[in-house]
Parts: sequence; C-alpha cells; structure tokens
Amino acid sequence: MSRRGRSRGDRGARPGAAGGRKGTGEGGEGAEAAGRVVAHHGVAVLVRLDSGETAQLWLAPGQRAVVGDRVETRGERIEVLPAHGVLRRRDARGRERTIAVNLDVLGIVIAPEPREPPGYVDRGIVIARTASIEPRLIVNKCDLEGAEALAERLESIYGGSVALHRVSARTGEGREDLREALAGGRLGALVGPSGVGKSSLLNALVEDLELAIGPLNRGSGQGRHTTTTATLHLLEGGGLLVDTAGFKDFIAVDVGTLDAARHFPGFEAAVERGCRFRDCLHRSEPGCAVLDALAREDIEARRHRAYLGLLADLEAPTLRDRGTRGPPRPKGS
Repeated sequence: MSRRGRSRGDRGARPGAAGGRKGTGEGGEGAEAAGRVVAHHGVAVLVRLDSGETAQLWLAPGQRAVVGDRVETRGERIEVLPAHGVLRRRDARGRERTIAVNLDVLGIVIAPEPREPPGYVDRGIVIARTASIEPRLIVNKCDLEGAEALAERLESIYGGSVALHRVSARTGEGREDLREALAGGRLGALVGPSGVGKSSLLNALVEDLELAIGPLNRGSGQGRHTTTTATLHLLEGGGLLVDTAGFKDFIAVDVGTLDAARHFPGFEAAVERGCRFRDCLHRSEPGCAVLDALAREDIEARRHRAYLGLLADLEAPTLRDRGTRGPPRPKGS
C-alpha cells in the first residue's frame, strides 16, 4: 500500500485508551490479531495484519517497534514479539539505530557508479553473517559500461562466499532471480550507498510502487538520499523486501573482532578447519589455519590485508567515544 493511501484497515482503526490502537481486522474491534510492521511513523506504526488488512497502531509510551517486527494486538495493547535477523547501525552522530528485524536476506547493492567506499562489501557481509542473515551481492545497473567487468571482479573475490546477482532496474534483467531468492515469505533488505539504484530496483520488483528516484549529484558523483525511512513491500511469489535509506558507510553495531575473524569472506574453508585457539584473530597466532592458508596462497595476500583493515576499524574508538560527527573511513580490498 502506498504511504499516501489509506486502506479499509487504516480507516477502521481508532485510538485506544492506553496508548494503543485497536486493529479491527477481520476479528472485529478488540479481537486479537497478528501482523507485521511495514512502516514506522514516530509514535505509531503501520501494520499489515495476517488477515491482509492494514492498520495504523499507536505505540505505548516507551514502546519500540521497527519495520519487520511481528506484533500481536491484545485488546488495546500491542505486543512486539521477539525478533531475529536484526540489522543495526550507527548514524553519523554515533547513535545506534535499528533499521529492520526478522531479516533472512541482506542484499548489498553496488553499481559501476557511484562506487562503494573501500571495504564496504566485506563489512556488509560480516555484519549480515554475525546477525545470522544471508548476504547476497547485487550488481545493479548491469546495462551500463563497466558493469560486467565489475561483476567479474566481484565474482573472483566473493564467488565462493556469497551469491551474486547481475540486475538492471531499467531493463528488468535479473529481476525474477531476486524475487525467487525471497520467495516463500523470506524477508530481505537492500542496502547500499545512495545512488546505486535501490529505489529504482524496488520500483522494478514491486508493482505500482513508484518510489521517488533522485539523480546523481553532478559535482560529487554521489547519489542523493530519496528514501528517508525504512518501509516494507510485498513481492510476487510471497517475498518481502525492506527499502532503507542509503548506507554511505556501515558503522558496525554488535560486531566485534571475533565476529570478523569467524565471518570474513574468503576465510570460510580455513575457519572450518579450525585454528589452535578459539579466539584466534588470524594475525600472528601459532596454529592459525588462516595464516597457513595464506602461506599456501589459498588465501590471497590482498584479502588478508583487507581483513586486517577491518579489524583496525573495529578496534578503533566509536564515534561516541571520539566525540566526532564524521564516520571512520573503512579500509578494505
């Protein structure tokens, strides 16, 4: 449903007395109903009930809910159910933000222009895996010059670690493969720097969506943010997809050096064999399976350098500790 429109479920919802709002749904006023948060509007959330209707529900004071949350309405109260697959980040001021929950797939969208910051893909994959979310690489704008060379380079680096999709929001190439990856009720999110075409891709995937699309900034070559808040949309085949604001940088939350050591792309075979020490950071520790693989050239030296750069970022003081507004520049491949 467009954020501009109001469904029958929206019109039927009215304020409750305890900071909640009764979702009328098919069960009538006051009946229990379950659903999923599809948009957040400050003190209220838009919920798509399992009945198929939508309702705007007020949150109680201090209550939090984000896109993807499963909720139950019990009389005049909303209960937010426990979640998995949580995508969180720090904003430019160091504040922690939960973007979406209950995610099954994280699509990391990149394009020939604008290019992603160094280390962006590595960081995204580690963040996804740490949260038990399946990462996938999406090369958008594959109709542009340079796209095939980019896809081949990424395939050579990440082909053994994650699935890679070549797509074009303009021509529709690869669209059905993405829908199939989310079929059967899987919930996914698209993240990527502004300007890589996430909104255009959503427009191609979701019928009659018509999200605002902003041009690249001619001076900087970067995209302008056209999405300001996360929203959830239904796909053909039963999948669900979250649109998020542009992620210029991943500033990790709930990710530490051991998470990077266990989940860095390209280290999978070595990590599975196991190091001598369970807390091995693959730097200089004896009996390190990753360093052994590096010595055999099963792992490329540039990948290990990219990993060490990510470790350095994770060990650096947080934005809040440094008292600065600017995000750290990732080191990477």
